[in-house]
Amino acid sequence: MKRILIILIVLSQVFVSCKKMLDINSTRLVSEENMWLSMEDSRAALMGIYGLTKSALNDNNAHWIYGDVRSGEFSVPIRQDLKAIAKHDLNASFGVMNDLKSWRRWYAVVNAANIFLERIQEVKDNDQRYTNNNMVVDIAQARFLRAFAYFYMVRIWGDVPLIVASKEGTFDDQPREDQSKVMAFVEQELQKAANDLPFLYSSNDPQQQGNYYNEYNSRWNGALARKTTAYAILAHVAAWQSNYPDAAAYAKFVIDNQQKGSLGLIPTNNLTDPNGFFYDKNPNQLLGFGHIYNHVEGSFTGHIEELTLASPVVNKSIPDMYMSKDKILSIFNESTDERFSADTLGNPVTEVYFKNFNGQYPIFSKVKCIMGGVTDPTFRFYSSATVFTRLEDMYLLRAEALAVIGEQAGAIDLLNSIRERRGLTNYSAAKNGELIDAIFQERNRELMGEGHRWYDMVRQYKIKNDNSDLSKLIRSKGHYWPISPQVLTQNKLLTQNEYWK
Repeated sequence: MKRILIILIVLSQVFVSCKKMLDINSTRLVSEENMWLSMEDSRAALMGIYGLTKSALNDNNAHWIYGDVRSGEFSVPIRQDLKAIAKHDLNASFGVMNDLKSWRRWYAVVNAANIFLERIQEVKDNDQRYTNNNMVVDIAQARFLRAFAYFYMVRIWGDVPLIVASKEGTFDDQPREDQSKVMAFVEQELQKAANDLPFLYSSNDPQQQGNYYNEYNSRWNGALARKTTAYAILAHVAAWQSNYPDAAAYAKFVIDNQQKGSLGLIPTNNLTDPNGFFYDKNPNQLLGFGHIYNHVEGSFTGHIEELTLASPVVNKSIPDMYMSKDKILSIFNESTDERFSADTLGNPVTEVYFKNFNGQYPIFSKVKCIMGGVTDPTFRFYSSATVFTRLEDMYLLRAEALAVIGEQAGAIDLLNSIRERRGLTNYSAAKNGELIDAIFQERNRELMGEGHRWYDMVRQYKIKNDNSDLSKLIRSKGHYWPISPQVLTQNKLLTQNEYWK
């Protein structure tokens, strides 16, 4: 009970402080007199940052709306807000869209991390049980989560305020910082975190000694940021900036050290098993946020299943979004694909990714963790993990990087390692087209529904730089989101993204 109360106190102070900094003028509601005194306080505060990060990703299904809905590849039968987003009509006035324009939840993560980094030494001073090694590892995680929050925001809004101190009681309005400076900070912080993070927790790793917070490896495996996690995000950061030599190097570190991180060798073969990859937490999720059913973390909302599942998988007549048969067949256009393929008559040979293919609404059911693995369609209570990156992502991201810098043989080898895993023949230019397009096509198939597609499209069209509508949108910076009017009102030094004025 004490631990729960501490967590509630931490979350309260974080949200209050964040609102003061970015949305409203407020005062602290909870005294910190009894905080930062013990190991229990440090653990509660750190887990609070993880919880806020998960909330920022899942609230309003943000991760999938930003990353999948905006790609326009899913059809939207009813919801007008999702239709507007798919058409890049981001100035449309809908409740969910107004929330998605606000970065408040992400700055709650930033502020929680800032407070942690400023106050954690007090725990070390007050509790002899709290070792220097424990503090170093905790600080590395706080740095990682703050850097991840900034990376996520830059992909959505471009330039954002760079706030690296809580400045309690003295915060002034702060303008947006050029995204290049923000990303330089992100990379610097991720590198510092990577230096101090272990490959595994509670597993005799020299950089994390003993049982982390007196818990065994099974408690932390797949739940916390690790060394390979930091390098995976560094690879994404570099690729987003078109720094493909570094992207290739960072991804290579993850691939070369996959066994140290208990990642196995291209492990994700059971993507659609109700008790498989997206269920609970597991070390193959390089960065994942579990919603563990047995810990009462499942919910009716905040999962991709809420958007994509409908009859006959669950008792919902129409999905919020679905993929049309023509779109499915254009993406899964090889007859041996174990994720989805159809025969010459258009009948599905395998339905791993889609159910009800020949119905009015093909149901994207790759992720379908209903309750604790229960498949009863009368329930719409979900417990899937929110997975930001996994090992297959790193193979294909490195393939993308190598293709761009001209190392085609290495790129093809990495691409083929994924294709073979999914029942496909080796890449052929005659059959599969230009290498870079084939890699992005494979990313689309492999990572569908995991929040990557829109950002992949932006990177692909930056590489192509053709005269397509999407390339024009990117050049005019219309791929960023507008900033919430409420945020602009509260901070007079902020300016709206030029495209959305």
